[in-house]
Amino acid sequence: MLSKRTVNVFKWGRCEAFAAVYPKVPDRVLLNFSPLPSLSSPHRNRSAFPAAQGEHLHQKMSENGALPLRGKVLTVDTMNANVKKVDYAVRGPIVQRAVQIEKELKEGVKKPFEEVIKANIGDAHAMGQRPITFFRQVMALCTYPQLLDDNKFPEDAKNRARRILQSCGGNSIGAYTTSQGIDCVRHDVANYIQRRDGGIPSDPDNIYLTTGASDGIVTILKLLTAGEGRTRTGVMISIPQYPLYSASIAELGAVQINYYLNEEKCWSLDISELQRSLQAAREHCDPRVLCIINPGNPTGQVQSRQCIEDVIRFAVKENLFLMADEVYQDNVYAEGCEFHSFKKVLFEMGPEYSSKVELASFHSTSKCYMGECGFRGGYMEVINMDPEVKAQLTKLVSVRLCPPAPGQALMDLVVNSPQPGEPSYQTFIKERTDVLSALAEKAKLTEEILNTVPGISCNPVQGAMYSFPRITLPERAINEAKAKGQAPDMFYCMKLLEETGICLVPGSGFGQREGTYHFRMTILPPTDKLKIMLNKLKEFHQKFTQQYS
Repeated sequence: MLSKRTVNVFKWGRCEAFAAVYPKVPDRVLLNFSPLPSLSSPHRNRSAFPAAQGEHLHQKMSENGALPLRGKVLTVDTMNANVKKVDYAVRGPIVQRAVQIEKELKEGVKKPFEEVIKANIGDAHAMGQRPITFFRQVMALCTYPQLLDDNKFPEDAKNRARRILQSCGGNSIGAYTTSQGIDCVRHDVANYIQRRDGGIPSDPDNIYLTTGASDGIVTILKLLTAGEGRTRTGVMISIPQYPLYSASIAELGAVQINYYLNEEKCWSLDISELQRSLQAAREHCDPRVLCIINPGNPTGQVQSRQCIEDVIRFAVKENLFLMADEVYQDNVYAEGCEFHSFKKVLFEMGPEYSSKVELASFHSTSKCYMGECGFRGGYMEVINMDPEVKAQLTKLVSVRLCPPAPGQALMDLVVNSPQPGEPSYQTFIKERTDVLSALAEKAKLTEEILNTVPGISCNPVQGAMYSFPRITLPERAINEAKAKGQAPDMFYCMKLLEETGICLVPGSGFGQREGTYHFRMTILPPTDKLKIMLNKLKEFHQKFTQQYS
């Protein structure tokens, strides 16, 4: 039985508190009481709740093992401060608004367009690119091994699937793998690198399979981040940069060191700019890492061999750890451009460099001709890493048990694709060539159409999957954006989305020189849709310029 005093206390309390103290009270009793705001609510009439009754309620809760009412343990004020510094523009406010608009369109809200075109991210399959047949056949066989008895699947696909499954616990792709990755896949990755680099050896023990390239990049940055104040690790990143780098640096509490690519020279990298950036940074941190993206994201440049040699010499001279993000290594379109891996160039420069430079290079299943972003497959190769640090790296990756086994399997197919004489070879080569040829055509198309628009200037898209054109904005638009607390190119891109349904990422999300404005646009949409998008963009820019002039 409840005493009259206890019921009186409840009248001033909350249903949740009462239920915690008296869990066996029937719901019909609880429903007879109207809950009031919490004891800490600023809107509560404090005179209506006598202090003695409040103390009795807290005492009763303690006696019954329930915790007293308190504020949230985790709030914006008490959370990890570094997380609040993280910004990832590729999925920022514009993309969130694009998702809202898609819902509005489904609900019948009238817009001046029929669909949202998401040209903000390099998600090939979402933009209509078809998967490579051989890859999906093997993945189907690995996922549902009963299909190995089906004569609709070619024998080379079955052989790949059997080999992968035999390397998995219980012959199942659903089992955990070793933390560094499936052994046969790491051997295949090493063989691929050796073939790619003209016979330069690759040790499977230096290969770590990862959850996309991003996982490997963040892991290496974790190892490198140390010190406090002026001894805190500084990480040199290109501007414009892929926001994974700035976000990871912020989360880890490292120091971001910007070096600017030369837009006037097709986003090339100047060693003099690296030197300027490094010297300025040494005033407030300890620069230890130099990150390179080649081919470039968001800028689409492909580094020359001479540039890579210069970067390696700079890294040796300044005692820097090199991180080479090479996830677009098959995406090279411009005449005269060629992909050179940092490892290949390093070893061809001789032991003076190849025995000294500490290098981590990264690749992924998400880009190139594959576009298999959702499988989250990738690898990193580490060169000249201190053995004791390497043991720590292996320990660190073991904490997350293993990368997704399906992603590892797909990575194996990328590095061990069909060979001449195998049943799937002709279809594979045709599909691969068609994808890369279409991307090259769209890279050229994008550059040509954007450069016909007064106020837009686009460098050649030499590689990767994006254009990063410079836009000239009227002073009135810049002032209005600043009055709204927005970056001018964010203001531009948001208006573009609302009026045309085209979703792009403002250049401010990647970094850019003061006083310049850009946007990043993927070249992935099908050619007919890309033409429509570019023409709508052209019309919008002309209208926007006229409106704010």
